[in-house]
Amino acid sequence: MKEKLTIVKVGGAVVEDEAQLSQLLKDFSAIEGRKVLVHGGGRKATKVAEALGIESKMVGGRRITDADMLSVVTMVYGGLVNKNLVARLQANGVNALGLTGADMDVIRSHKRPLKDGIDFGFVGDVDRADGKMLSRLIEEGVTPVMAPLTHDGQGIILNTNADTIASETAKAFAPYYDVTLVFSFEKKGVLRYPDDDDSVIPTITRADFIKYKEDGTISGGMLPKIENALAAIDAGVSRVIITLATALDGHSGTVIQ
Repeated sequence: MKEKLTIVKVGGAVVEDEAQLSQLLKDFSAIEGRKVLVHGGGRKATKVAEALGIESKMVGGRRITDADMLSVVTMVYGGLVNKNLVARLQANGVNALGLTGADMDVIRSHKRPLKDGIDFGFVGDVDRADGKMLSRLIEEGVTPVMAPLTHDGQGIILNTNADTIASETAKAFAPYYDVTLVFSFEKKGVLRYPDDDDSVIPTITRADFIKYKEDGTISGGMLPKIENALAAIDAGVSRVIITLATALDGHSGTVIQ
């Protein structure tokens, strides 16, 4: 029987909210067994870019990452956000280690090609994640804290969606562990009605997702999140939950099947 491993992805909105973040780190630290934290940080990157006079450009909720913005996200994701999380986890008794995909070559990607005529710049689409190397860290009692940055193997850092990092990491761990992937954010789960925080859809299958996508129940940034969740399930991840950042116990939220 495989050992259990829990991967928690925390979004940028939670990272920016001190009360939510403190509770999440406390709850994450209390999770028994092996675990990994994956974080975003887009809101912090936007603030830092603005302070530096660098314009943030978004298309369909996705950040355009030119050379200047790449410098910002590398500093913010790989430095400011990542190391603050590592330090705070250490204070909670968790032997955390901050990683980007470039560290130990754990996640390699390629620069996203033009899509509908849009050049996203230095944005990476993942080619592979090294579950074996990450497992060695886990077996040494290390808790990886993964920033949404990867590399192309040719010396270039690439900005990569944090949900994708979480999904690809979970998929890479699946041959070695019984993996639960938790997407934690500021809502209670996937909502049937965006303005009703209690309208949580308890379970979503691939057939449900197609239906909800077609009728507009699920749209925007939730689409790639669920696509990543379904890809993880297809690759052997045992359980995927989308839930409130303060509900890491998995007893509430939306289960992706």
